[in-house]
Amino acid sequence: MAVGLLVLLAGLHPVAASGQSFQAVGSVIRQGISQGLYPGAVVIVGRRDTVLYSRGFGHFDWRAGSARPSPEKTLWDLASLTKVVATTSSVMVLVENGQIDLEAPVSRYLPRFCADPADPRRQTVTVRMLLDHTSGLPAWRPFVHLARTRDSALALLYSTPLVHSPGDTAVYSDLNAMLLGEMVEAVSGDPLDRFAERMVFGPMGMRQTLFRPPHSMWREVAPSATYRGRPVAGVPNDGNAVRLGGVAGHAGLFSTGDDLARYARSWLGLGRLGSGAAIVQPATIERFLSRTPTSGSRLLGWDTPDSLRTEPSVFGTHLSSAAYGHTGWTGTEIWIDPAQDLFLIFLTNRSYKPRGRHSIGRLRELRARLSDAVATTAAGRLRIPNQGR
Repeated sequence: MAVGLLVLLAGLHPVAASGQSFQAVGSVIRQGISQGLYPGAVVIVGRRDTVLYSRGFGHFDWRAGSARPSPEKTLWDLASLTKVVATTSSVMVLVENGQIDLEAPVSRYLPRFCADPADPRRQTVTVRMLLDHTSGLPAWRPFVHLARTRDSALALLYSTPLVHSPGDTAVYSDLNAMLLGEMVEAVSGDPLDRFAERMVFGPMGMRQTLFRPPHSMWREVAPSATYRGRPVAGVPNDGNAVRLGGVAGHAGLFSTGDDLARYARSWLGLGRLGSGAAIVQPATIERFLSRTPTSGSRLLGWDTPDSLRTEPSVFGTHLSSAAYGHTGWTGTEIWIDPAQDLFLIFLTNRSYKPRGRHSIGRLRELRARLSDAVATTAAGRLRIPNQGR
């Protein structure tokens, strides 16, 4: 009888919690608004086959009469979430199709990367190194101030010197993702935005995820910056992405909470969303969720909890070692914990006129508390699996 009970329990998963039981989650998000970290937010918590909690908080800006964010309709400037949602996913599809080899030198697909023979180390930089940030490239360069056109910005990108030996250490760099975005176009023949729409967003049903949202959609975009005192929405809050035409591998993507929930559920499903077709096979997902001895906390595209960091972790303290995620400058976040069959989407516009100083550090602390509240609330409940939303 005991064995039978264990078998029964093994086929069950934590039950969908009610909105009432997620009061601790809502309380943390409201604290961020009251502390002046962001005027509005959306949070979605779910599992592979269902959404447990979905809600918008606050307003688009600090005016009480402005719109309330919606998980279904509000578009957010994803900033660096672009690196995983658009760029990593697109590269993963090309790896699946045999068009990109993770261990191949970058120069195989982007010859311009090694056009200058002054540094022979560039020949040893691989696609994997761009994905796990061990390429040796610097973290950032102000192309928006150094170049007047997209072409001149790309010329500077390709000629940027390495600052570390390739493969030695992980240094998070926007330049890695910019090059990967260029690689997607070079290999597929389609710009990153078109390829991602055709091969990632479309198949996943992410109908409101796009680069360069048209003016007709700007009313649904939460502002992420100001210009001459007026809210700016629909334009990336990233000068380098703007200089590259609004489509770049590191930033420029806009999306809704609902679309990102579909994305997270697909990763929990190892490439498959519900009963639909998989965009890649589980083996490819597993390759991208691997690391090398020198990549530190970095997987391919994703980050993971790092026990060596002293600052509060966006993953909190209750997620498993299998968890992975990413954050964005504008105040966006996604994490996925396959061991607990759990994900969190947390979208804010922190970069829009935060009230008070040190908003980045304070948001980091709040994210840690939010992650703990989500993990604690979602734990210990049982339900029979279903196809969910």
